[in-house]
Amino acid sequence: MSKEPSAKYRAYKKLVERLTPNSQMLRPCLRAFWVGGTICVLGQLITLAGEHWLGMNTLTSPAFTSCVLVFLGTTLTGIGIYDRIGHYAGAGSIVPITGFANSVCAPAMEFRREGLILGLGAKLFTLAGPVLTYGVTASVLVGILYFIFDGPAF
Repeated sequence: MSKEPSAKYRAYKKLVERLTPNSQMLRPCLRAFWVGGTICVLGQLITLAGEHWLGMNTLTSPAFTSCVLVFLGTTLTGIGIYDRIGHYAGAGSIVPITGFANSVCAPAMEFRREGLILGLGAKLFTLAGPVLTYGVTASVLVGILYFIFDGPAF
């Protein structure tokens, strides 16, 4: 008994191959690359501006940069621009810290009509809450292991 596909199956397979749209990989990758790169260049410019014009040192300017980028990400999410950037750039807008700010702000903006406590407050960390929880827990565990195996630093 041979297991050759029937004529109906072959015809159906041809039809599916003909009607299935081709996957475009190059355009989304280039968009993600240039948008994500632009966000990172903006972050570097903020760091350099903080060091040059605000007199920050190399330890404080990265924290300043993070705060500014989070502020920009949440502000652009609040006025509806970051969603358009995300639709255009895909992963390029999600990878930098502005994407994290967007993931915190977007659920809260969706439920803002329900009030400050039940809307904004309850939904603020819907997506980012587990990320923060696992990050803090992992850092505490690594710190304890480092203390046990390397000893106290003092």
